[in-house]
Parts: sequence; C-alpha cells; structure tokens
Amino acid sequence: MDKNVQISMLCDIYGELLTEKQRDILDLYYNENLSLAEIAEEVQITRQAVRDSIVKGEKRLFRFRGKIRNYEKGAKTGKTDTKDTIRIINITRARYRRENIKCNIKCNART
Repeated sequence: MDKNVQISMLCDIYGELLTEKQRDILDLYYNENLSLAEIAEEVQITRQAVRDSIVKGEKRLFRFRGKIRNYEKGAKTGKTDTKDTIRIINITRARYRRENIKCNIKCNART
C-alpha cells in the first residue's frame, strides 16, 4: 500500500490520539497535498518544524497501530494487558462510537 494512503488511513483511525497540531499538519500534508513551505506559511511555523511534526506524527501513528496489533495477537492467546494499549483501544472505541461506526476491536477492560 502507498505510504500516503497508509498514513491518511491511520490518521482517520488514530488521529484523535495525536496532538491537534500534529493532526492538522498531517491532514494538510497527506490529504490536502500541501508542500512543507505552504503548511509552514499557513500554520506560521518554520518549514523544519513542519517536517519534525510530520515525522513525529507518523512515528506515533505506526506505534499506535503496532500496539493495537500486539494487543489483538495477545488477546487471542491471553498474554497481554498493558495499560497503554488499553488506553489506545478505549480512545479509539470512543471515537468510533461518536461517529456511529462499528468498532471491531474488543476489549475486556472496563471503561
């Protein structure tokens, strides 16, 4: 899958877990197809700060996806119950509920 499509999809799923600034910058870069200079001008930060925000946001998205995958694998075998993963799942489930989208992630943790 193309990286741009992948990041865009991850933003849709886990975007609520990013900072508002990271979410906005990733949206402008991947969905609006603006250049770093255009984003820097719009957000009124340096081009380097835009790039740093994109890199950090991408890393966080992939980390969230990895934690969810690890949780799902562990849930099948009963070998996981990390607080951070549970928090991510609960936030993601709450976002899906707000948007009236069925969430396929099942969690035994009490919310």
